[in-house]
This record gives sequence, structure tokens and C-alpha cells, in this order.
Amino acid sequence: MPFAYVNGTILHYESTGTGTPLVFIHPPLLTSQAFAYQKEQLSGHFRVITFDIRGHGASNPSQRTFNYALIVEDICQLMDYLSIEKAYLCGYSTGGSVVLEGLLANPERFLGGIVVSGMSELTDAYNKGRAWLASRMAGSELLLKLLQRAVIYGNADKETTYRQQLESAKHDAPDNVKAYFEQSITYSCTRCLGHIEHPVLLIYGQKDHGFHRYANMLHEKLPHSSLYFLKDAKHQIPFRSAPKMNDLIRLWVESLEDVATERVQLDWTIARKLNPAMYGEAAHEQDVQDAQD
Repeated sequence: MPFAYVNGTILHYESTGTGTPLVFIHPPLLTSQAFAYQKEQLSGHFRVITFDIRGHGASNPSQRTFNYALIVEDICQLMDYLSIEKAYLCGYSTGGSVVLEGLLANPERFLGGIVVSGMSELTDAYNKGRAWLASRMAGSELLLKLLQRAVIYGNADKETTYRQQLESAKHDAPDNVKAYFEQSITYSCTRCLGHIEHPVLLIYGQKDHGFHRYANMLHEKLPHSSLYFLKDAKHQIPFRSAPKMNDLIRLWVESLEDVATERVQLDWTIARKLNPAMYGEAAHEQDVQDAQD
């Protein structure tokens, strides 16, 4: 189990594979184990970096004020520790907000971003209420354990995944989990999205209806974004729709090497490869025409 002393703390991390680096960011109550399928399926194409955020998993609790800016600092210094000059950031759920913060705060360190079921701010009462309740429960060690079991069970695709994720989260620090949830309630970078010049891949579940507003808002405000809704998928994409997510990441990163073709055409090519039954030639021609008009 490798550890790195960076930014005044000790972080547990894993580096698998070679090639273009992808750094994955988990949400509160989960750990780097949330990206087990990404590490397994993408490490043949990329250098996959997973790590436990401060106070989560096997990483040390934070002695500094916990916020997204601190997580981004940790990522940049972990990259320095691993001799990585630039990388793609990929964040799941609340981790998607950290991706956006990283692209805004340290644009020179990142090649682009991948937001999976994420947001630039929480605006709907339902999810803000859930985050508020979780922040209150996380402050108690007993209630934290109950909350962990509920959230991990809701994400896991099978019993083995549930057990592995639960085991990896057993040392979570209540104060840091609480602070992570509190940051998700107050954070907003929506007004700054137009300043992000990086390519950004947006991945959402077709059945994750409560997050479609965030998908569409990010796609509208980010200058260079590609938006995909995964068929029949809900919120828990890294666990329950891993093959589709991983194929999409691979195809999207590879497509960025083609600077001669219009982005809309590249996105349609990827969509047809992932779901040829849904994205036919006629639909492709109409969408390209709409983009040109």
C-alpha cells in the first residue's frame, strides 16, 4: 500500500499502467476503491492514479481547513511526487466539483477534465437537503458508520464491491467527511465556467433525472465540452456502468488528438461506437446540420 508525504500530510495512492495520466477523485464516504473498475479496465491504455482524499480511506486526517482548494493542492503535489507534469482529472459526483476547481485554479497542470454525475454547484433542494443531512450525520462516529453503509450499498454493483468499499472506508475521519459535505453545499464555480479553456467530458446517466439540470448547465457554460448520457444508467456510473464509462473515456481522450475534425462530428462518431442502435446516420447528419446553422 503506497503512501506519499505531500502538502503536509500523508496520502494513500496507487499508480497503475503507463501512458497519459488520469487522476481520479472520489466523493465523500467513498474512497479510491470507488475506481477499482477504472483502474482495472483503463490501466492498459493510461497511467491511472487513484488516491484517498484527506481523512478518507488510508490517508491521514487533515490538520488544515478542509476544502476543494486544499484537495487540488494535494493533487498537484502528488503529481509532483510522481513526476507527472500534466494529467487529466476525473471526478465522480462531488468529485466533479473538485475537477472544475482544479481546472480553474491550476490550469497549467491539467490536460482536461472528466466530470461523472457531477456539478458546479448544488442548486436543487432535494440534493442540498441530502448533503446537509449527511453533513450532520457525519459529525457523529456512530451515525457516520450507518451513513457509510447506506451510501456504499447504494453505489455497489455486487456484494464483493460493497465489502471492499466498506473495508476501505472504515478509518474515515468524521470531521473531514463532514467538511467535504459542507463544502459541497456552499461551493459554486458556475460563474467562472466560461474561463475553463480545457476540453471537458461530461458523463451522466440517462435515468439520473435529478442531475440532468447540472449536465445541461455545464454543457452550456463550458466552452469546450462533450456531453454523453449513458443508456439505462443512473447516478452510480463508476460502479454500475463501468464498461461504458471506461470505453467513453478512452475514445474521448483518443479523439482529442484529431484537431482537424469538428468536435460535434467526433462526438457523434464516439456515440455511434458506444450505441449504434440509438445514434444512426440520419440522426448524425441532422445534428451536424443543426450545429452548422
